[in-house]
Amino acid sequence: MRRTALQIGAAALIFLAAAASAYARCENYTPGPKPQNTGRDIVGKDLDQILDRGFIEFAVYEEFPPYSWEEGGKARGVDVELGRMIAEDLGVEARFNFVAASETVDADLRNYVWKGPLIGGRVSNVMLHVPYNSDLACRNELVVLNGQYFNEKIAIAYHRDAYPEDPPVPAYFRFDTVGVENDTIADFYLSSFAQGQMQANIRRYSTPQEAMAALAAGEVKAVMGAKSQLEYGLTPALDLHMPPLLGFSTSEWTLGVAVHHAYRPLSYAVDDAIRAVVENGRLQQVFQDYGLSFTPAKW
Repeated sequence: MRRTALQIGAAALIFLAAAASAYARCENYTPGPKPQNTGRDIVGKDLDQILDRGFIEFAVYEEFPPYSWEEGGKARGVDVELGRMIAEDLGVEARFNFVAASETVDADLRNYVWKGPLIGGRVSNVMLHVPYNSDLACRNELVVLNGQYFNEKIAIAYHRDAYPEDPPVPAYFRFDTVGVENDTIADFYLSSFAQGQMQANIRRYSTPQEAMAALAAGEVKAVMGAKSQLEYGLTPALDLHMPPLLGFSTSEWTLGVAVHHAYRPLSYAVDDAIRAVVENGRLQQVFQDYGLSFTPAKW
């Protein structure tokens, strides 16, 4: 449909206002180095090339249930199903690159979206399960953060027999044992809470699954971590709640996708596909199929 001059002018004003807002938000950040003479096979492909070749590649974290993992040679998880729905909307095949988490999200974006790892591997067209916030966007100007699809929260899973009346809050763990995944924000929070008074009662595990298995076996009375990961490990004897967390500034965050900054039409197409499956309920059904509750992203 042909746009009128008034519509074009309004769109231009909106763009300029957004650009000015983004500039003000990022004015304290110094632009980082840009890759020089990088081949197109390294930095990704635009939307037209993806449509022509017939498939799109998603970077997803390896061994990361309930979001992404391989089982019997097949890709499984919420993020995998979302990738398939995006590919379906574009009319192409979904392919998945299972990648290891780096020390920081910034390193993941560098390795899997805009530059590529130093040794082996390659970038993908879209990276799923990327936390969305302004600081991350400002620090990583070579990627576009878009397609927010759900909100994650910190929660506490507990054994009903251990807490028959009131669910536990962090202060309880001065006396009761609590499991956490090692080196996560739940671990850091509890380790510093109340000047370290609960250090002796923290039990650290390699994965949330191990922590939840320990809870089910009665080895700890509670587990603290990301709500979806705890929900995935619930049994009939266990329950979960999300109490207020004193001094916890990051107890809730939004997850979305990342695309190389040179391929904005691809980013917009992915964003449209995600919004559609959120609004028509298909993504909520995927969460339900994995035994998870769904909290939509706050666009």
